[in-house]
Amino acid sequence: MEYLIPACSGKRIDAKAGQCIAVIDVEGGQVADFFAVAADDPGEFLSTGATIDCNGSLRLGAGDTIYTNLYRPMLKVISDDVGEHDLLHPCCRREMYDFFYQNGEGHPTCLDNINHALGERRPGITPINLFMHTKIHGDGRISVEAPVSSAGDKVVLKALMDVTLGVAACSVSESQCNSGKCSPIRVVVD
Repeated sequence: MEYLIPACSGKRIDAKAGQCIAVIDVEGGQVADFFAVAADDPGEFLSTGATIDCNGSLRLGAGDTIYTNLYRPMLKVISDDVGEHDLLHPCCRREMYDFFYQNGEGHPTCLDNINHALGERRPGITPINLFMHTKIHGDGRISVEAPVSSAGDKVVLKALMDVTLGVAACSVSESQCNSGKCSPIRVVVD
């Protein structure tokens, strides 16, 4: 099954254990906010904190496992064309746009797009921001740089349990997060 997620929007995608999920940067330089919930329990969901803890790394790449908030394996990274993904930043939301750009009113947000796609009202979501390039400096500071992904680059994940995905094509055009513009994301589930 193939899904095209237009710029600044989100989609719900269901995947069964054993299926592969390819997340593709269509035009290059675009972040995909990737969130997942256990299909049989909305209280169990993708946790970047548990993923960092279990992998012992702030980075995510081929061979790594993505864990739930209950420390259970949820997805495995099968292949990765890019090698730069963010595990630290929450979904963009109105308050973030107000804080940084003073334009939150009516701005599309990944938090709203994922919540809408999943039919939920989570107050906050920290997804895996696929293709997002967060530079971690030696003194502990972080900076968001332009993604290094090119058109057609992808990450392939294998579902280790039945999951419901909420995936958003990130809405930030005000910074280098999405190379200063927003574009679509494609997802293929095999």
